[in-house]
Amino acid sequence: GLPDDQVVEMNKGGSIEICGLQVTMTDARHSSGIIIDDEYRYGGEAAGFVVETENEFRFYYAGDTCVFGDMALIGELYSPTLAILPIGDLYTMGPREAAKAAHLLGVQMVIPMHFGTFPALHGTPGQLREAIGNLPIEVINIEPGQTVE
Repeated sequence: GLPDDQVVEMNKGGSIEICGLQVTMTDARHSSGIIIDDEYRYGGEAAGFVVETENEFRFYYAGDTCVFGDMALIGELYSPTLAILPIGDLYTMGPREAAKAAHLLGVQMVIPMHFGTFPALHGTPGQLREAIGNLPIEVINIEPGQTVE
């Protein structure tokens, strides 16, 4: 784990400033656990985050989740420009659901995540682009280690 002085406690709906960023914890819908010594242990509730930079750019990191109606509320409250959404489609939402999430959030850009790391995660950025259709939402596909400005 992390040293105690590097741990920040918070909960859903709470906000904190960290290194010049305003971070707000939001809801997510997903199971959470870990197997230790052949025993499943509960890992707590899933969460997402809205991050606002010093220049007022806001992005939403969904974490592991399915699409849910309160994503519209997250969009209304925080107006993120960018969403980082899972598209793997077995353990999280797939491309079709991620397109709906992007629409509910009202974002202009999506970075897809949690796909292609092993065969069961078969959603692709191309499928997300197709599912978004004519909506004015850009899909930004980045490779591991690549940066985006």
